[in-house]
Amino acid sequence: MDGTLVDSDAVVERVWHDWAVSKGLDPAEVLRVAHGRQGHLTMADVFPDRPMEVNLAENGALLAREKRELEGVVPVAGAVGFMAALVGVPHALVTSADTGLATARMRAAGVRVPDVCVTADHVSASKPDPEGFLKGAAELGLTPGECVAFEDSGAGIAAARAAGMPVVGVGARAADHGPTAHVADLSEVTVRALADGSVRVAFAGRAARVEDPTG
Repeated sequence: MDGTLVDSDAVVERVWHDWAVSKGLDPAEVLRVAHGRQGHLTMADVFPDRPMEVNLAENGALLAREKRELEGVVPVAGAVGFMAALVGVPHALVTSADTGLATARMRAAGVRVPDVCVTADHVSASKPDPEGFLKGAAELGLTPGECVAFEDSGAGIAAARAAGMPVVGVGARAADHGPTAHVADLSEVTVRALADGSVRVAFAGRAARVEDPTG
C-alpha cells in the first residue's frame, strides 16, 4: 500500500524522524530500514537488546499518531485508475499496516479498498517474510506463481520473491532491490481483462499477456 498505491511518505518520515530524534538516533538511518515493515521490527533492528514488549508499546503509540495524521496522504500517480482496471480481475492488498491504518490511508487518498486485504492483523510474520503474499494468493484461490506482486520497498520485494511471485517495483525506492520489472509509478501500468479470460498487462509500452488461471 504505502509507496505503491498511496504516497504517505510525508507522514511516515515525520513520525519516524521524531521517534529517532527522541532516542538520539540518526533519522536517516532509521528511515532506511523503516519502509514496508511493521514498526516494532524496525525498532528491534535499531535496539536489538531491547525487550519486544517495549517495541510493541512504542509502535502502538506511533500507529495511533499515523492514523490521526492523514494530511499529505495522496494517491501514487496512476493508482486510482490502476485499481479501477482491476475490478473483475482477482487481486488483493497485502500490507504491513494494520487494518485501521490501511483503511484510513486508502480512504484519505481516494483509492478503492479491495475486497481481499491481508494486513498486519492477519499474519504472524511481517515482510520480508512471505506469509502475507502466500495468504493473499490463497484467499484468491491462486498459486503464488499465478500472481504478480507490485511493491515499492526492499522488504516487500524480498517477501514477494520468497513467496515465488514475480514482482513489479514501483517508484525510485524499488529500483535498488532487484524487482522483476520496474516502473516509476502506476501511470506506466495498464491492465485489461480480455473476453477470452486472459489479462493483458502493459508496462510503459511493453505488454505481457497472462492467462487467467481461473478460466
